[in-house]
Amino acid sequence: MPPAPPQGELFRLDSPLTGEIRGERSLMAFPFFALSKNAWMKPLAYATGDVTIEVRPSARGVATIYDKEIVLYIASLMAAKIDQDLPVAQDFTFTAHDLFSVTGANHSARSYARLADALERLQGTQIRTNIEAGGEGEEGFFSWLSEARLQYARSRKGEKRLKAVRVRLCDWLFRAILRDRQVLDYATTYFQLGPIERRIYEVARSTCIEGEPLTIDLATFRLQIGFQNQLANFRMAIRQIALENAIPDYDLQLIEDPAPPQGGSRGRKTGQARVVITRRPPELVSELAPELANAPELADADATDEARHDLDALDPVPADPTEAARQE
Repeated sequence: MPPAPPQGELFRLDSPLTGEIRGERSLMAFPFFALSKNAWMKPLAYATGDVTIEVRPSARGVATIYDKEIVLYIASLMAAKIDQDLPVAQDFTFTAHDLFSVTGANHSARSYARLADALERLQGTQIRTNIEAGGEGEEGFFSWLSEARLQYARSRKGEKRLKAVRVRLCDWLFRAILRDRQVLDYATTYFQLGPIERRIYEVARSTCIEGEPLTIDLATFRLQIGFQNQLANFRMAIRQIALENAIPDYDLQLIEDPAPPQGGSRGRKTGQARVVITRRPPELVSELAPELANAPELADADATDEARHDLDALDPVPADPTEAARQE
């Protein structure tokens, strides 16, 4: 069983952002994943400046921001090996138990069913981008995982017991981590955030410079976050998030200008809006950490509904995890 990775390592992104991405091309700042917990069956597209991203769904949909947890976990395993000067390959083997322990997921049949679906989406989602990784680009489409398998054993009673998860990173992602060292520490509360909050944290973490507020107009920020609904819905979501002020390590403000005069045109007009994100001083971050970690509004509702329990060295998994999840 591989050791659990150090708490939190993501992709490092260092390009500043003022209205749009500039400087080095980075991974974390761009919307590669659907902001959904359920299957997202529509293609995703992003284009600004000289960066283009096209994402096509598999039969189970586009890989989601929650599926990304697996990618981040693998990246942390890889980063740990790099830091220890150990040989690094594209193949990784880990247990579901260790993955769930790091991401804070419960060890229920539903979690195992989600794991299987997530691996299928990560392997089936097709990505095309002109962002280079490790000094090399990719023509055509690739998937996050070129291989993903759940390995299980049979107990004496004939029950399936999940033994390990085996995956292989795609060449592009492997180069991004190995050659570009795009890895950074993330807040321990990241996995407790909702999808929009996760993306805000990622963009802030990748672009904010300490002592220099990040200012971006709301329409551009919506594209950067990857929010697929209307701008009015995004404004409402950002307004609530700014009110709660629960983004780890960062303060978020929504500045809304007064609405222009109605005149003779029909329809309600709204003023321009912009988002300002500021990194909190280190002393304030440390003071807020316990409060954020225990904030009830950040907890996953599913985690509160299902009991947690200890597992043996081999993780039990139902013969049909999808059916078991429907019965819960």
